[in-house]
Amino acid sequence: MNILLEILLIAACILGLSISMWVLMEHFRTAHLPSAISHPVKLQILHCILLLVVTWGNILEKLKICSMPHFCCFLQDIFVVKENLNVVVTDLRFGTIPVRLFQPQTVSSSPRRGIVFYHGGGAMFGSLDSYHNLCSFLSRETDSVVLLVGYRQLPDHHHPVLIQDCLTATVHFLINLSAYGVDPSRVVLCGDSMGGWAVVMVIQALVNRTDLPHIRAQILIYTVIQCINLQLPSHQQNKNVPPFTQEFMLMCVCKYFAIDFSWREAMLSGACIHPDHWKKYRKWLSSDNIPKRYKKKYHEAPFPGPFDEAAYLETKQALDVKVTPILVDDEIIAQLPEAFLVSCENDILRDDTLLYKKRLEDQKVPVSWYHAEDGFHGCVSLFSNKVFSFPCTQNIMNAVVSYIKGV
Repeated sequence: MNILLEILLIAACILGLSISMWVLMEHFRTAHLPSAISHPVKLQILHCILLLVVTWGNILEKLKICSMPHFCCFLQDIFVVKENLNVVVTDLRFGTIPVRLFQPQTVSSSPRRGIVFYHGGGAMFGSLDSYHNLCSFLSRETDSVVLLVGYRQLPDHHHPVLIQDCLTATVHFLINLSAYGVDPSRVVLCGDSMGGWAVVMVIQALVNRTDLPHIRAQILIYTVIQCINLQLPSHQQNKNVPPFTQEFMLMCVCKYFAIDFSWREAMLSGACIHPDHWKKYRKWLSSDNIPKRYKKKYHEAPFPGPFDEAAYLETKQALDVKVTPILVDDEIIAQLPEAFLVSCENDILRDDTLLYKKRLEDQKVPVSWYHAEDGFHGCVSLFSNKVFSFPCTQNIMNAVVSYIKGV
């Protein structure tokens, strides 16, 4: 028996070592770190840890022990040290949707500003706990009531559950603003990455609702705006910049929309885009809308590629105008509230923000913009992380706080 245990232990050690070596080789084989990024070694370590966690998660999933997203979120949450300095935190449920309310401890003589926050994470990562400190900071520094929405995620829930949960939670909050001491004329929606996409989708869904308070402003932090043109300059320039590489982004998109990953090349080349659709939408999604200063080392390949009807049929749910908020009619865009947009130079989604910025400005929607030259996708999710802290994270959050104080 002892010999068997020793053999199993040795085998486990060999397996663990082999996986670690593969992760290191995969990182150094694919990862590209631009010179503008502060603390590049720290980001390399972070990327290796992410690869290792995802790899082990995939192994556990294949063994039917635990899903990869559940494993990753579990590890993410257990290392969070929550801070509630001068903030009262309350866990609630709006129906089946878990939410977390952050309220300043000090008494206010008048209703406060309200912030609804949708976290990022590709519908796989991110949670109430992992964004706890960020929302606590927002509440304290802006003297606002913050509602963090814990929408349902993969692998149990696919599109459109995320949007439905965010919309349901937001409507519930708007109906009951007086109960939370919130001024109905100062409600802000905020989100990062896929959470930013939820912000845009929810605001567009509410734009014609006359029975609810109007949203005062939208704050979008390196937001997903479209999955149609994946050959924009930033997609080429930053496709291997960790931790949000092109491969990782496509994995998140395919899992969320239940698309087989084998169609990724068709999605990248645009072969899945119907020619008639591209004729209609290229005026908003073409690289022609990206300023020249962001086109360094950019080779404009023919786009879209030769049309593949099978690819179109398999991937069209990710390309639908209903999930691509930049493609809605001008009349809808023109009614949207003022926006504060955050982009990062070293982010594959940088140009999504630039495209949306132009779309809003063309319809005379007031836009403020903060561009982090040393920023990378996902940096905000590391807020208050003592080990993996980066200057761009604090700078972005300071810019967000400064904007909110003016609302």
